[in-house]
Amino acid sequence: MKLIECVPNFSEGRDRTVIDAIVAAIDAVAGVDVLDVDPGEATNRTVVTFAGTPEAVEAAALAGMARAAELIDMRRHEGEHPRMGATDVLPFVPLEDATMDDAVQLARRVAERAGAELGIPVYLYEYAAPEGRRSLADVRRGEYEGLAGREDAPDFGPRINERTGATAVGARPFLIAYNVNLNTTDRRLAHQVAQAIRTLGTPVRDDAGKIVKDEHGKTVFTPGRFAEVKAVGWYIDEYDRAQVSINLTDFHVSPMHAVFDACREDAAARGMRVTGSEIVGLVPLEAMLMAGDHYLRAQGKTTGVPEAERVKAAIVSLGLEELGPFDPERKIVEYRLRGGPGPLASRTLGGFVDAVSEATPAPGGGSVAAAVGALGAALTSMVAGLTHAKKGMEDRRETMEDLGRRAQALKDRLLAAVDEDTEAFEAVLAAIRMPRKTDGEREARDAAMAEANLRATLVPLEVMETAGEVLELARVAVELGNPSSVTDGAVGAECAATAVEGASMNVRINLQGLEGDAADIRERHDRALARARALLAEIRPMVEGHLS
Repeated sequence: MKLIECVPNFSEGRDRTVIDAIVAAIDAVAGVDVLDVDPGEATNRTVVTFAGTPEAVEAAALAGMARAAELIDMRRHEGEHPRMGATDVLPFVPLEDATMDDAVQLARRVAERAGAELGIPVYLYEYAAPEGRRSLADVRRGEYEGLAGREDAPDFGPRINERTGATAVGARPFLIAYNVNLNTTDRRLAHQVAQAIRTLGTPVRDDAGKIVKDEHGKTVFTPGRFAEVKAVGWYIDEYDRAQVSINLTDFHVSPMHAVFDACREDAAARGMRVTGSEIVGLVPLEAMLMAGDHYLRAQGKTTGVPEAERVKAAIVSLGLEELGPFDPERKIVEYRLRGGPGPLASRTLGGFVDAVSEATPAPGGGSVAAAVGALGAALTSMVAGLTHAKKGMEDRRETMEDLGRRAQALKDRLLAAVDEDTEAFEAVLAAIRMPRKTDGEREARDAAMAEANLRATLVPLEVMETAGEVLELARVAVELGNPSSVTDGAVGAECAATAVEGASMNVRINLQGLEGDAADIRERHDRALARARALLAEIRPMVEGHLS
């Protein structure tokens, strides 16, 4: 499912009634989750973070803009932060399964509608700007007071709206607000480190120590170490220390861990030590996994471990808990949107077995098949990890690294299917219980039954295909893995094969309730079943060869 994040900045940070009304308008849109509300009294500005499907985010963004236009009068606004409108900035950020093009198209739709429906002047920036990447600083130059004298017309909407001001609407990568802590209270030293790492770099000085200017009177800089990095040094009274305050405007170009390591080097060169770091607001899961993998590999460890362990490696290595607890469930944006594992997958093993044993139709065979398949993937990953660490088998490390990573991903997919299968069956029961006294009720019930039966068929079909992928990995684990763990790989293969066979029964019985042509589903089923049986037939003799 495509997810888009939106981070509007509203020009009100003091009146909680106004802030709450704007947030309520956003939160009222179905399909949107408000993740964070951060008001600033000195800046008189509030940053709201919400996310959801593109359609829901579009509606919520416009709802927030409309409410801000009603409640904020820019003619009376004062604050320390640069601003030009009631809704000052409205960036869209692609998250899971969404691309930058998705965010750009969404930004342009919202910009056009805000101009036409709300009468707000809109300037596009960053990736959404027609001519390419136009910086926010350029778009907002002159601020609200300079709007009347601007030569460039807005991209959408009227030229002037004195009450609302103008809004900058854009699309950009996820911006990580990231601070690196130093063992000093000297802001000047922290700023030297910031200048060394940031894109802008360090001002050039002549032999007399005077800052060099170019022919246009602008300061000449020596570029810093990283692209897409903004940074300054400051002193935080609350922590009684200096920090390098950083905005990572594209963490794919300049990853968090690379910037952190560079700060350590540049701080050490100036007689300081980095003591830890903090993430302000939310962080993408990918950035945390990139950091965790970097430090695991630096230690010679495999990254084919549970996702939680990769996240933990990032937290510990970056010192993210130095100034306070770092809760991944609250700080990682995808975790906030997804929530944790389902009610069945999150149970203890004993609790899950007890739930299956009860005299209720669900959880049943479909959920058990998915759980058994997840165990097969877990064993396959275990063999890959043990082989990766085995002395004398270094030539297989790259293969086992990939094997472990893929097995972990399949394990997580199958664990999710434990709950999905039960939810699909419960949807069938709910459809069966729908009223059918009138033609309208019967029509609604028939539609719900058709949808529920299809989902109840597709979930076990996906389990078959996923468990079949586990079997392919288990074959490699048995053939190339640590010989001491060959039986673990074999049990993993047997679990995966059992998952395929069990899910196959569910697919076949649920096919009986489907309406219309199900040839594609039958073909996928037959292909997955035949492939799994062929793989198991290859694996068993290999295992027997090892045992004998």
